[in-house]
This record gives sequence, structure tokens and C-alpha cells, in this order.
Amino acid sequence: MIRILRSLLFLLPILSIAQLKSPSEFLGYELGSQFTRHHQVVDYYEYLVQAAPDRMQLMEYGKTNERRPLLLAYISTAQNIKNIERIRLEHLKNTQGEGASDKAIVWLSYNVHGNESVSTEASMQTIYNLLTDKSDYLENTIVLIDPCINPDGRDRYVNWYNQYKNNPNTVDPNSKEHHEGWWSGRSNHYMFDLNRDWAWLTQVESKQRLVQFNKWLPHVHVDFHEQGVDSPYYFAPAAEPYHEVVTDFQRAFQETIGRNHAKYFDKNGWFYFTKESFDLLYPSYGDTYPTYNGGIGMTYEQGGSGRAGLGIITSLGDTLTLKDRIAHHHTTGLSTVEVASNNVAKLNNEFKKFYQNNNFKYNNYVLNGNQDKLDALANLLKQHEIEFGHAANTTYKGYNYSTGKIGAMKATTNSLVVSTNQTKGTLVKVLFEPKAKLSDSVTYDITAWSLPYAYGLDAIATESSIQKNPLSNVSKNFGIATPDSYAYITDWNAVNDAKFLAELLKKKIRVRYSHKPFTLDGIKHKRGSLIITKADNKNNPNFSEILHDTSVKFSKPLTPTNTGFVESGKDFGSRYVSVVPNVKVAVLAGEPTSTLRFGEIWHFFEQQLNYPLSVLDESYFSRVDLSEYDVLILPDGWGYRSFFKKNITEKITDWVKAGGRLIAMGGAINALANNDSFDIKEKETPKDTTINLQAFENTQRERIKTAITGAIFKATVDPTHPLAYGYGNSYFTLKLGNSAFNYLEGGSAVYLSQNANTPVSGFAGSEAQKKIAETLIFGTENMGRGQIVYMVDNPLFRGFWENGKLFFANAIFMVN
Repeated sequence: MIRILRSLLFLLPILSIAQLKSPSEFLGYELGSQFTRHHQVVDYYEYLVQAAPDRMQLMEYGKTNERRPLLLAYISTAQNIKNIERIRLEHLKNTQGEGASDKAIVWLSYNVHGNESVSTEASMQTIYNLLTDKSDYLENTIVLIDPCINPDGRDRYVNWYNQYKNNPNTVDPNSKEHHEGWWSGRSNHYMFDLNRDWAWLTQVESKQRLVQFNKWLPHVHVDFHEQGVDSPYYFAPAAEPYHEVVTDFQRAFQETIGRNHAKYFDKNGWFYFTKESFDLLYPSYGDTYPTYNGGIGMTYEQGGSGRAGLGIITSLGDTLTLKDRIAHHHTTGLSTVEVASNNVAKLNNEFKKFYQNNNFKYNNYVLNGNQDKLDALANLLKQHEIEFGHAANTTYKGYNYSTGKIGAMKATTNSLVVSTNQTKGTLVKVLFEPKAKLSDSVTYDITAWSLPYAYGLDAIATESSIQKNPLSNVSKNFGIATPDSYAYITDWNAVNDAKFLAELLKKKIRVRYSHKPFTLDGIKHKRGSLIITKADNKNNPNFSEILHDTSVKFSKPLTPTNTGFVESGKDFGSRYVSVVPNVKVAVLAGEPTSTLRFGEIWHFFEQQLNYPLSVLDESYFSRVDLSEYDVLILPDGWGYRSFFKKNITEKITDWVKAGGRLIAMGGAINALANNDSFDIKEKETPKDTTINLQAFENTQRERIKTAITGAIFKATVDPTHPLAYGYGNSYFTLKLGNSAFNYLEGGSAVYLSQNANTPVSGFAGSEAQKKIAETLIFGTENMGRGQIVYMVDNPLFRGFWENGKLFFANAIFMVN
């Protein structure tokens, strides 16, 4: 009897495994024969956790903008799941040099780009096999699976494909089902690329995911992607440049994993490549960010993407199917877990070493500046669980970000200090370093991103140790101390001030701003200062209450005054004190524009300014009555030359002449520069007719002489120009290309001067540097009663270039 009982107990796990339904069995169709909608994916994961609750946990860690759930599955053996919290805490002890973990932590992330749709399909097959025939990998391993990082984008693609595919689907690449269109499923709701947002955390998906990521800090993280239809599979090891903080072990283990993948791909006769295209430098990817947190971060790329559908003919005449794509991602996913399971001790030892080797050149970064900008940076650091404190009221010496030289900076008790001597010290070094060291100038993304430049803060990188003071709340006078005051004054020098202004305008509070500096009651106020008078709002019975509540909401101190008679400058009734117009704003969408650049504007208005924005698609733009709008924004894009037909050009110029304000960005400026109706002109550079004979294999490196791969330049600012209110005499701009335009007479608000064409950080080719010398960054042109604002560089790039956002707000509210 005892023997029979033991046999039954032995059979229970086998019976449980046998009873689990595969994805195909559960969904009712063969996996890969059609695309699975997100709610069906959620259903399958919920089914698995109900069927195998001892070996799996499932949590909803957040929701998307379109209210779809974000899921994270934990799978391992029953014993490991029972002790999962103890395992997690023991693993995190490694970051303090104290852990004795005997488990590997592997995190697999799928479908960060929505129309790279094979990922989520592969995740279902992968988790099924880990719970069944590959469960032996889990004896010493915890696997975390995020089946879909970007549900909004994925469902956008899947729904589109189901609408337009042939029945049965066709593999003809010319058919509609292989041409997704402008509003693609790649990005999230706000058209942001979530694979560029790991460090900047501008999107709700990224913010919610990072909370869970920081709870685990996995040994291995894989980001599953797709690339062009004709590309073979890509897996680690990555290409150069590697950031200098990447350890020898991290490099070597990428090779270990890659060789294991190759074993399976070779067996099946599948093509693949390694060490090309995808580098480890820019910190905001799903491979680099985990790497800078001690893990082995990797990107896997399958050929396909939105063009592939259920099947497509490649340029070689082969047929690439969704089932093929699933098989490849499924193989590398299981192979990754296998390698981790076979190297648990090594992963734990090296993970512990990573957090003990913070021997960097700069020990501390000291930051001065506007309190709103300091607060914005502090908020980002908190989300990353990076420790910081306040400086002492003294002078610090080191690398001065403003001058690019060794110098000194006087700090105050409000200055921030961020040290590399902490758990996240490596991440601090990567995010704050003045210049990232490049082992190769051919890179996949931008080469400069240093946070002091991005946030517009004065900074010193110092080699000395600094005693940080605890954080304390800065005392501000938010309230209305004297309700009967003539007016209330507040400053204008950060994007938070624009949020404050936008809120007042929406609540029908009239606001003025000064075009000249002025002194009142012994207090000096700069250009752009906001002035809210009682007389302007005498018909609003809730004026005092609205102003008080809004100042508290945005932490905006108000300075009351009992007079509009200034001691120096211009009185409040002067023509140099203008009313901020409650402008009605529209933005162009559709084929002429980049989805990403459009998305940055859309997100800025709805999630930062919280100010109304109308979206006008180019398909019906010719029928829109522009007189209903005060401001029209043309985002960067590549289709403007065909967009600006004669009737459209006349429509827009007539509207501007009648008092409209056109904001042209990036590629839109290129189109305007070739039109005689506009003053903006491309800079002419002498053509070199010399034929430079060289080896064919060197042509790519020769081309980068004309390229700028996301480098930072120090630009000159005219602070008297309304487009530059709130700024000082200089601005660090992030240039993403070599577009170059001449100065505008009387309208050049921000520009590169004669000797400012060398980047302070990042790579710019020698020919590109010559081209951009003495060119415009931001400027304005008057046309009739209206204006055109030109933004050559992108002040809203990926939502993280914080110091550029006030320029954009000025273009909306101050240029008048």
C-alpha cells in the first residue's frame, strides 16, 4: 500500500504537466496560423496560473494608456515558487556583497515594439515548454516573462492586419496586408518608442515596469525584436561600441549564450549573425539598461516585423512564415534559460563583483540650478532608486560642464549631490558622465545624453569625496498672503512654469508677461516673468481660490505687490507687458510627419502641459479652416516636399499673414527652405570635387564624416528674444543630424557661433562640423501679422531633453 501511494505521488507532477494545454490547444487554432489579440494572451497566462499555481505566479503590474493590462509571470519549481520572496531578497543581497544566492534570475521581455508581433506568440510557446518538457531548467532558475511590454501597439497592429489581410493570407509583398501605413503598431499609444525609454521613463509602461525590474535586477535580460524581412536572425554577442563599464564577464557571457544559440540554429540550418549593428552604448535600451544594472542584457532580432504578416516572400524567393519566426524566438528563449541554469554560480559571483567595482574617475556630481529643474531630476533619480542628497554651502572643484574644463562651482544647500559610491553607482556614471567613451564611431543611436545637459543644470564632476546632507523641503510661499494685492508675480524659467500657466489659462485666468526685466518692491524680475493682476480677473469670483490652488499644485511661489508702478523697467500697463493669449493649437499628423516626432508633441500637450491640442491629419488638411486655430505645428518628417503643393503653401502663408503662428520643426524646415515664400535658407557649403579613392569596405566609415550621431553642442542664446525667455546666454543642444540653416536677421534666438561647431559630448564627423558652423538652432520670422518659428533641433526629443521644453512652451505662448 505504501509503495502504491509513493508511486501515485511520483505520478502527480507528470499528470499535471500532461494536463496543461498548449497555446494551440487553448486558443483553438494552431499557433502561428493567425495573430493572437492581447486579451487572448492574457487569458492563456491566466489559464496557466490556474492550472499550475504551485509553479507559477502572475501579476498585473500596471495598465497602458488604453487600459490594457501589463503582466509579469514568474515560473519555477514548486519549491522555488513557495520561497520566491526569500529567493528574491537573497539575490538582492548580492548588490551589497552579502548574498549567498544559489538561483539564476532570467527575465524575458517580449513585444516592446507592437508590430514586431512574433514576440508575444513565442512567449506563449516558451512558457508552456518551461512548465512542461523543459521544466528541469527551473530547478535552480527563476524565469520572469513579460509577454507584451506594448499591448496598445500590438493590438493596433493585430487589429489592422486582421482587417486588411487576404483570406487566405497572401505571401505577395505587394499586397496591402504587408504595408501597414503611417499609424503603425510599432510604438505605444503616444507614438513613443518604448525601447528608447528605459532610462528616461517618460511613458507609463516604462515607469510601471521599472518598479518591478528594480525588485529583481535579473542576472539575464532578453529583449525580443524583429528587423527587416530579408535579415537573418541576430543574437549576442553585441557589436562595438561597448560602453567602458561593461565588464569582461558580461562580454564573455554574451559569447557563451551566443554559442549555445548557434548550436541549435546550426542543427536546423537557420541563418544568423552576431557582433554587427546592435551595440551596447546608449543607456535607454532593453539590453543596455539591464547591463548597466549588473545583468547580461541582450537584444534578439528576428527577420519580419510589420511587413511579414502571416507569411511573405523574401528577396531570395523564400517564404518566411509566422511559424518560422516563432520557432526562432522560441529557440533562443529556451536556450537562454538553459545557459543561465548551467551557470548559476558564475552568474551570482560575477553579479556580486559588478556591484563592488565602482572605481570610477568621478566620485560625485554636484548640480546647481533652478529648483524646478532640480526637482525634475530628483524625481527621475527616485524612480531609478538612485540615492542623492544636498551639497554644503561651499565651492567644489572638478570638471565644469558649462566650460568643458577643470574649474570650480559655488554650491548652495539646495544643490544636489549624486555619488557613484552607491548600489546604482555604475548607472550614475553612465547617466551623468560628461562624455561617453567611444570604442567605435559607427553606432546605432545617439552618443551623448548626459543628464546635467539634458536638464539644463550647472554641474561639476569631482574626483573628491563629498559628505551629502539629507534632503529637506524647500520652503515656498504658495499661498495668497494678501488677497487684496494689485498683482502677483512669478518667474518663468522651467517647464513647470509652463504647466502652471497652462492650468491658469484653462481656468480662464488672464495672465500677462513682461518683455523687459523690472524691479518692484526691491525684487528683480527677469524677462518672461508672469504677472497676474486682480484687475484682469475682476469678473472671476473664484480668482483668489483658483490662483492659490494652482500655485500649490505646481509648487509655484507667488510674489504679491500692491502697485504696478515699477522701480525700474516697464510698468504693468506698458506695451512691453503683454497678455498671454489663450491660444488654440493644432498639430499636423500623417504621412509628411514622423510618428515619433508627432508623438512627442502629442504627449507633451496631453501628459505634461495638460493643454488642449487638435490633431489635423494631412488627408483632410486642405479642407480645414485654419482660422479656427492660432498655432499650427509641423512636426519633423520626411514627406513635406510633396505635402507643400501650391494650394497648401498659399493656404498656410495666408493664414500666417492674417496673424497665425506656424512652428516648423526638423524636416518641415527643409521643405520651407526651398520655397521662396519663406526667409529660411539652407547653408551653402562648397562642394569638394576631389575624388577620394579608397577601398570599398571603408565607404561606411568615410560617410560618417558627414554625420552627427546625437551629439551635444554649446549654442549661443539671445535672452532678449521671446523664444528664449527663461534662458541664460547659452544652451546645450542635442543635434541629431547635419541639417544647417543660415541665421535669420533679427530672429536668431539660439544659434551656433563661429567656434561652437565642435561637440562638447558625442560624435560629429569632421565634414558635418564644418557644415553646421554659424547656423541657426531656433529662430523666428515675421510674416504679415503672424510669425513662423523654426526649430532645427528637437527640443522635445524622446521626452527626456528636459531643458528644451521651455523653448517649445515659449513658441506656443510667448512669441506674439
